[in-house]
Amino acid sequence: MTLAIRAMIGRCSAAIIVPLLLLALAGCSNAPGEEQAAPPPNPLLYEIASSDGAVEGWMLGTIHALPDGTEWQTPAISRVAGDADFLVVEIAALDDGDRVARTFSALARTPGLPPLDARLPADLRPRLAAMLERGGMDAVSFTDTETWAAALMLARIDAEGDPANGVDRALIRSFPSDKVRELEGAAGQLAIFDTLPESVQRTMLVAVVGDAEAAKTRALQLRKAWLTGDETTLLAAGTTGIMTDPALREALLVARNRRWDASIAAMLAQQPKPLVAVGTAHLIGPDGLAASLRARGYRVTRIP
Repeated sequence: MTLAIRAMIGRCSAAIIVPLLLLALAGCSNAPGEEQAAPPPNPLLYEIASSDGAVEGWMLGTIHALPDGTEWQTPAISRVAGDADFLVVEIAALDDGDRVARTFSALARTPGLPPLDARLPADLRPRLAAMLERGGMDAVSFTDTETWAAALMLARIDAEGDPANGVDRALIRSFPSDKVRELEGAAGQLAIFDTLPESVQRTMLVAVVGDAEAAKTRALQLRKAWLTGDETTLLAAGTTGIMTDPALREALLVARNRRWDASIAAMLAQQPKPLVAVGTAHLIGPDGLAASLRARGYRVTRIP
C-alpha cells in the first residue's frame, strides 16, 4: 500500500463508516456557509412505543459528516438524548481513528491486483484519472487495494463535510462510554464490503467514478434533505443510483436492517430505553427499521 494511499486512509479514517445515501455524504473537505439559508433543523426522529402507548425508546436518523457550523440539534433531540438510558450506534469507536484505519487497511489489502483503471470500462478511465489527480494519487498506487476499498476512498476525494462533525460522533461524546452500544463495529461493517463479489465491487467503483461530477450537487441536496427531515427526497435517494443494484442494496441496506431489527427488538424488550442513532437510510421505506418495528407491533411515530 503506497504512501499516498496510507495518507488518504489516515485523513479519512474517521469517515470510514459508510453512509448509504449514494456514498456521497461522508468526506474529508468542508464547504462552509452552505447551510446559512437552510430552514430550521428537523432531522427524522421517532418515538417507539408499545401497543398500549408506553414509550420504549427512540430512533434518530443520522448523517456521518457535516460542514463546520451546521446547526442540527433540536429541542426534541436534546430531550430524547437526555431521557434515553443508553445510546445505540453503528460503530462505537469512531473517535479511535487509528484503530479504524488499521482495520480498514487490514481488510482492504490484497497484493497483485490489477491497476485500478483496468477494473473500469474504458470510457470511465479519463474520469478516474481526473479524480486521482485531484486526490494526489495514481491508478498504479491501488494495485494492492481491493476494489470496494478503492471505491470508498475515491468517493471521499470530492465529498464534502467533516466526519468530526458527524451526528453519531456528537451523540457518542454526550453519553458515558459504558452507555454506548454498537450494532456492527468497524470490523463488522467493513467486512460487508470485503465479502462482496468482485463484480459487485466493480459496480460500486463504476458508480463512484461515473457519478463524480454530480457528487457535490447531490451531496448538498441530500444534506439539506436530511437536515429538514425531507423523507420523500431521502427515500428517493436510497432507492436510486448505486442502490438500484439488487446485490448492493441487499448487502448494504436490507440484510443489515434485518440484523439490526432483531438486535433492537431484543433491547426494547428490556426495561432501559435506548436511543438508536443510525444512518437515515436505514430508518425509512418498506425495508426500514421503522417499518420492521411496526410489523412487530410497536407504535413508531415521528416526533416533530
